[in-house]
Amino acid sequence: MNSPLTFMWPQFLWLLLAVPLLVAVYVWLLRRKKKVMLRYASLSIVKEAMGAGQSIRRHIPPVLFLLAITAMLLAASRPFAVITLPSQQETIILAMDVSGSMRATDVKPNRLVASQNAAKAFLAQLPRNVKVGIVAFAGTAQVVQPPTLSREDLVVAIDKFQMQRATAIGSAIVVALSELFPDAGIDLSAMTYGNGRPRGIAIDQAPKQEKKDFVPVAPGSYGSAAIILLTDGQRTTGVDTMEAAKMAADRGVRVYTVGVGTVDGETIGFEGWSMRVRLDEVTLKAVATNTQAEYFYAGTAENLQKVYEKLSSRLTVEKKETEISGLLALVAAILAITSAGLSLLWFNRIL
Repeated sequence: MNSPLTFMWPQFLWLLLAVPLLVAVYVWLLRRKKKVMLRYASLSIVKEAMGAGQSIRRHIPPVLFLLAITAMLLAASRPFAVITLPSQQETIILAMDVSGSMRATDVKPNRLVASQNAAKAFLAQLPRNVKVGIVAFAGTAQVVQPPTLSREDLVVAIDKFQMQRATAIGSAIVVALSELFPDAGIDLSAMTYGNGRPRGIAIDQAPKQEKKDFVPVAPGSYGSAAIILLTDGQRTTGVDTMEAAKMAADRGVRVYTVGVGTVDGETIGFEGWSMRVRLDEVTLKAVATNTQAEYFYAGTAENLQKVYEKLSSRLTVEKKETEISGLLALVAAILAITSAGLSLLWFNRIL
């Protein structure tokens, strides 16, 4: 949003023209009172006795009351402002690459260990009421820790990562979505191998109810959960990455992507194989953009730590367009009460 302040009912802003009119009336009344005081010498003597302090005091309650009226008129226009609020995130899924290329040492001590350390530091910074789940992916993707509040269980799951061949980035997103929406019927095997093959059903398994038609929502609109995807390479197998990103966008889930390693690529060896790994920044940026999230690049262990620190701040607070009519009404009430109180205290009258 370009404008810092917008109004639902801007037509009521015309009422603010009454404010300078009230100021003009107040100035006119002061001048009229001054003329009266010049006619009666005794009133001038009283004014002199009161001193300059009393002269300033008499203007404070009307000014406060005028500010109260201004705040009330602004509240009547129902203003909206972008303000920072605590995030409503309840669940975060960490999807972490455990392919063989993560053994590369360009990020010290190696990509996998640096990622594990950064993920554990990230967990320590999150509020305790946020559930976190972990999906590990290489040639396949699987949930190694369902969403939980136990940071100890999450650390144990991260420490047990085992590297494998291939990189199924899209599958990782799909598995993360199936964990966030367990009743949505998201089937990774059907997406990977197709729906054409007949599939057996257990004898004791009740027939599934007919699924309701899926209705897409606005990208980034699902505020209860988010996915953080960390990888160092390109998709080599599994579900198409952009197809998986569309699934996340249609469900309103943001997918924050983190790229580790070198964009130019690096040749590494794994289980007797030699491979050249190149970071696919174009796709990672597209995933983040399509889901209304952000892409982060981490070329070193220190950068990776900073990325997770930024993600922690992004996911614990959020900038949101919020109506502030109630806040302005509260300010107006405080100003009006203060104005009346000072007037009673100083002059034994309300204004």
